[in-house]
Amino acid sequence: MVREYSAHRHLPPLESGDRLTRPEFERRYAAAPHIKKAELIEGIVYVASPLRHEQHGKPHSRVITWLGVYQSLTPGVDLSDAATVRLDLDNEPQPDAALFIEPDAGGQTRLSSDGYIEGSPELIVEIAASSVAIDTGSKKQVYRRNGVLEYVIWQSYENKIEWFCLIDGDYRLLSPGADGIIRSGVFPGLWLAVEALLNNQMVRVLEVVQAGLKSPEHDAFVQQLKK
Repeated sequence: MVREYSAHRHLPPLESGDRLTRPEFERRYAAAPHIKKAELIEGIVYVASPLRHEQHGKPHSRVITWLGVYQSLTPGVDLSDAATVRLDLDNEPQPDAALFIEPDAGGQTRLSSDGYIEGSPELIVEIAASSVAIDTGSKKQVYRRNGVLEYVIWQSYENKIEWFCLIDGDYRLLSPGADGIIRSGVFPGLWLAVEALLNNQMVRVLEVVQAGLKSPEHDAFVQQLKK
């Protein structure tokens, strides 16, 4: 530990607005254990502000609950909560949630030797409060360019959810069906009762995703992942 500290102690602090290479970003981030969330987007550092319960912690917990139910009953799919993702040389975000197909099942990501996700998760969720300009702007373009197949943004101050699907190289907004449910095109059976999630009606949210998990398309998806 003394040697590690000595190697890092002369590094400049990690600050928002810094323009860094990814290796330098990782060095400074590792040397700043007091920083809980920092991201590299298009070569620029963004250090997150302290997170409020109502605007971030609460919606985040609901999203993880919803996705966790789906992941636990879908062998070959994994879920990560606020883990760093190495997308490319200029972009290392720390999305609020990432749902991805495991490498052995044919997914887009892999796990690096030092434990990081590398490549593009199939689905990313961001809770956009103070970070809304980044999440809906430059970060959205980064995810699109790197092939994140579905991108969900929950704008907590506006209390609205946008779910984008990558089609022909561009993000297109998915709309709920007549029943108010959005159905993932990448993860069959991942169904979301949008208004219920926005209004903290988690019993309804879980009923809907469990119905998706019992659907024929989910069963076919699981069989496909096993091949």
